Amino acid sequence: MSPANTPKATTRTSGPGASPPLPADLEQLLRRMRLPYLREAAPGVLATAKAQRWDPGEVLKVLLDEEVRGRDEATKAMRRKAAGLPAGKTLDSWREADSSIPVPTQSGLATLEWVGRGENLAISGPSGTGKTHFVEALAHKVIDEGMRVSWFTLESLTNTIGRAAVDGSISKVLARITRAELVVVDDIGMLPSGQAAAEAFYRLVDATYERRSLAVTSNIHPSGYDTIMPKTLATAAVDRLLHHAHVIITEGTSLRLSEATTGRGVIPLTT
Repeated sequence: MSPANTPKATTRTSGPGASPPLPADLEQLLRRMRLPYLREAAPGVLATAKAQRWDPGEVLKVLLDEEVRGRDEATKAMRRKAAGLPAGKTLDSWREADSSIPVPTQSGLATLEWVGRGENLAISGPSGTGKTHFVEALAHKVIDEGMRVSWFTLESLTNTIGRAAVDGSISKVLARITRAELVVVDDIGMLPSGQAAAEAFYRLVDATYERRSLAVTSNIHPSGYDTIMPKTLATAAVDRLLHHAHVIITEGTSLRLSEATTGRGVIPLTT
């Protein structure tokens, strides 16, 4: 077995055939240095290295690779939790052929080059046409690429900004939100919006303008946001939103309804 192929998951530190435990002083040293993933992998790696006579440099590299891998995975998990993504839908479960979004457009957006440039994404169309699924899948990939995501509905954004207004921390809250490379506001227009929602949305658009990528989904085209928000705020927000935006319109009937009517929305009952 080569060092690069050492399987961390099969390392055993107890039971029959277990790898010898680390000496207590080495275990304590690794704890003090806060190397938990290296410490977990070390017994198996060292046993394999001894049996296969690895070069010491190879041993060190494999152990450090395990620590880096573990930290990267922990960071991604932390960022997924902090982002508040809604359903765990990724590009692996996305069916590109079922979407009305042109496949080349899907592929281009999946490169995330637009996020690196701080460009926006506005997807509008009927309910059930995959808007949220696609944007969430892109958000997961953003996190996989080492970046951060902040996810909101218009309602949750309004509540967040509203609470900040009470204690005068709006600027601080917006700064925290816009530390993320991608900010998402999902399902605009699904619920009635008033002055508070319009103000919250405008503040976010203004804070991200030409700095961070903002993705929005809605059953209403952005040009029609003034039908659900006060016109002045909606116009100012949409002007900034669309200046550097990829605008996509989905079409067709609800994929959810199609699955429901064909029995694909549930696992068949056993009888």
